[in-house]
This record gives sequence, C-alpha cells and structure tokens, in this order.
Amino acid sequence: MYQVMIDDLKTKIRSGQYPKGWPLPNQQELAKLYNASEITSRRALTELVNEGYVYRVRGKGTFVRGSEGEEEEESPLPVRHIFFVYHNLSVDSLNHRYWGDMLEAMREVCEENGVEFYLWAVDERYRLPEKPGAAYVLVTPPYSFDQKSLEAWRDEGKRLVTVQFYYPHLSVPYVVADNLTGGYLATQHLLSLGHRRTGIILTGKSVVDLNQEFSLRLQGYRLALQQHQIPFDPELVCVMDGPSENAEMGYEGFKELLGRSGGEPPTAIFVTSDLKALGALKAAQDMGLDVPGDVSLIGYDDLRISAYTYPHLTTINQNTAQIGRRAIEILLHELPRSPGELVKDEIVPKLVARGTTRALRPAE
Repeated sequence: MYQVMIDDLKTKIRSGQYPKGWPLPNQQELAKLYNASEITSRRALTELVNEGYVYRVRGKGTFVRGSEGEEEEESPLPVRHIFFVYHNLSVDSLNHRYWGDMLEAMREVCEENGVEFYLWAVDERYRLPEKPGAAYVLVTPPYSFDQKSLEAWRDEGKRLVTVQFYYPHLSVPYVVADNLTGGYLATQHLLSLGHRRTGIILTGKSVVDLNQEFSLRLQGYRLALQQHQIPFDPELVCVMDGPSENAEMGYEGFKELLGRSGGEPPTAIFVTSDLKALGALKAAQDMGLDVPGDVSLIGYDDLRISAYTYPHLTTINQNTAQIGRRAIEILLHELPRSPGELVKDEIVPKLVARGTTRALRPAE
C-alpha cells in the first residue's frame, strides 16, 4: 500500500492535479483516502519530502514544491545512521534478553531501510557522534543520565527517541514497556488460579523509593488485587535493595516473606524479575517447599534460562523486540512536526505460563 500511495501522489503532482503550492492531505486524511495506516501515510509524506516533491511548513502542512511567495522549510537530511546511546550501562548487561531482543529488532529494521546501526557509549561529557543524517535512540535512566544534556539535544533539533525511561514534559518521543500492565498480568494470573494470599518481591530502597519500572509493576499488582476485591496487605510486600538484579535478592526476599507472614503464608509470589525468581526457586528448595505444590512463583523478563529451570519458570515477556522496532520506526517516519507534539508508544508485555504456577487446591 505504501508504494501504491507514493506512486499515485507523484502522478498527481507531475500531472498538475496537485499544482505548485497545493496543500497535500495530512497523514490522517491520506490514511483514510488510501485505506492505509497513519504510519504508512507519514512514511510516504517523508519520502516525498526527501525526493523534493513537497516541502513542509511547520504548523501549516505539506505543500507541492515551488509555490511563489511561500517560504519553503528546509528539509532535513534523511536518516542514514542511527546510534543506540547509553550511559553507565555495562556491555555485559546488553546481553540481557531485555536489551538483546531490542537491539536485534533495531538492527533488522535499520537494515530493511538501508540505515547503518551502531552502539555509542557517552561519557561524562555527553557528546553525541555528529554525522550527517544521524538519529539517536537514548537510554536515559533518571538516576544516572544528565537531563540537561537531553534538553540541549532536543533544542538543537537532534532526532531523538528514548526507550525504557521517559520524560513527557520534554516532548521527546519515547517507547516503553507497559510495566503497569505487566504487573497486572502477572498478579491476575496468580489470582485467576485461586491464590488470594499473593505476595510480591520488588527491588528498591523502600516501597516509596522504587524506580519507574518497579513502581509501575507494584501499581499493576495493586490494581489486580482491587479488581478481585482483595485488600492490599503490606505484609505481603517485600522490597530488596541492591546495586543490580541478582538471585540473592530473590532468595532472601522469599525467606523474608515466608517468615513474616505468621500462620498464613502466601500461596503465590510475584517476583518482579527472573533473576530474583531464580533465587526464590532455590530458597523454596532449601526450605523443603515444593514449587508449585506449596507455593506458585511467577517471574518477569522471560530470560532464556527461564525456559530450562526446574520447574520451568512462568514469567512475563516484555516484548522488547517490538520496543526496538517502534523506536526505529519513529525515528524514520514519525518524528513530531510541530513544537510540543509528543510521539509515544507503550508496548504491552505477554504472559508466558510454564510450570511454576498452578491452581490452588480446594483444601489449601
């Protein structure tokens, strides 16, 4: 449909049906005219700009090139290089499935569009590679990334999109995983199996000092409880502090939850990362508890190892390949055309049900 649309528009321009200075339909109107998606229509308009058939005037629209008395807005160079920019992120961590799936999808979309794709680590000087036709995917955790640099790059007109973390007040495009829905899906799965005593193990300094991801997963947990009319019990919430996700946090968190709940321990636990869930599995084994016979566990991230644990780990896949695809598509075809316009996407994760969860027995 993309090729049909662009060929038809070129024909109308060449034939004079769309004369010089004629305003083209906007992307929503084009999508309706050609029964296509807005992504397709935006891509077609961008290609017509790049090939010199039309030009854009900010806040007014897209016009056939060559009208008299109309100032033509200079078209930016088409995107030819995309850099995945990160700060204080170890190279080893890029092998984590979260990043690995995302990077591979980014590379594939770039390859399909004839765009070069690179990794770029910024140091404390926050310098981006300056190449003609460059665009940037940014990983900008608020606890370690200089927000002023992000604002400066935006003001310089650099083509940007952030992933994982976002700053809506800056009007910088972003693509993130929907962690609230992910937390809801994990908890809903356990509740649907009859587990009313469902605990949660989080990462942070305290329940009021969590990062964006874990805060939203906790909100999803609470929403699922609310929809099942189950009161929120702070005794079923365990927050483990640490420099990074690791199995020991899950091991200690599992023992703490089982130890603090008195005579009514949880029958299921949402462990908010697979690394912590691996530790929780080991703790259950060391305590002589059967998973899922005595307690059901669900992780988060769908690490590749989770398909091979004993039992196989039920988890949440964050669908980061789709995050990667959408980030590149936005840079290539969907960047904002006017100040203050915010382009964003939240990717819904998926439940992966395996062997560490099961229905609560009636006697339990």
